[in-house]
Amino acid sequence: MDVCACTGQTPSGGESGIEGIITISPARPGPIRADEPASVPLPNATFGVENNNGEVASFTTDDQGRFRASLAPGHYKVSLKGRKSSIGRFGPFEVDVVSGKMTNVQWECDSGMR
Repeated sequence: MDVCACTGQTPSGGESGIEGIITISPARPGPIRADEPASVPLPNATFGVENNNGEVASFTTDDQGRFRASLAPGHYKVSLKGRKSSIGRFGPFEVDVVSGKMTNVQWECDSGMR
């Protein structure tokens, strides 16, 4: 798995945080064909990670929609940064991080296309 650029708190002991893939669906307007995937990876998208104190980290997905972010244990909300449109849904996604474990997630964004 490729490591994406990310910033944030570095936990003590074993690494904890989130890793996974973010996809977007529908990938094309109109009906989905049987030979086409319903969703595709969301490449090169920057997401912010917030807790009750505000933004604590950010990460950018790679060209396959994968990411990894080291975080201290706690509850977080993850949303796409710099959105200019109200069309679609790109979070917030909620996640709980436990000590010494990378929490694996698979999140799907809604492109807003129909």
